[in-house]
Amino acid sequence: MNRAVFLDRDGVINHDPGDYTKSLEEFIILPDVLEAFQLIKENNYRIILVTNQGGVAKGLYPLENVYEIHNYLRVEALKVGVEIDEIYFAPYHDDYGKSLSRKPGSLMVERGLAKFQLNPAECVLVGDKARDVESGEKVGVPGIQIDVNGSLLEAMKKYFNK
Repeated sequence: MNRAVFLDRDGVINHDPGDYTKSLEEFIILPDVLEAFQLIKENNYRIILVTNQGGVAKGLYPLENVYEIHNYLRVEALKVGVEIDEIYFAPYHDDYGKSLSRKPGSLMVERGLAKFQLNPAECVLVGDKARDVESGEKVGVPGIQIDVNGSLLEAMKKYFNK
């Protein structure tokens, strides 16, 4: 399996309330996401999350909350038979220091490509912002931009039927 779907988190996987998802209580998985995960795996793609979590740098929530949310997401995915291959996050914000990890930087995508020896041209990155798509395109991973809180499942159905 040398290909992956890189996914942004807030607004793609979970409901984005318009500011930061600060705690597990605020983390609401969008309705068709787990079905989209199953479709991704059925098509022999890895699932890799790449998410900016600038609220950590801003002091809006602790790093522990990010880990708690990601552990919960992994468990929910496993309930439908899907393993999330990797989760990368950037707990930085430009107001508090620059980082190549933070999208539109490409370091999170590069880490996934290297770890799993992926072919960038056979991968795709799905995000709800231009900076998400840009982070993948910088390293040869094509992107799909969906609406905030849009349908990941519909985007994946279109992608796999190309």
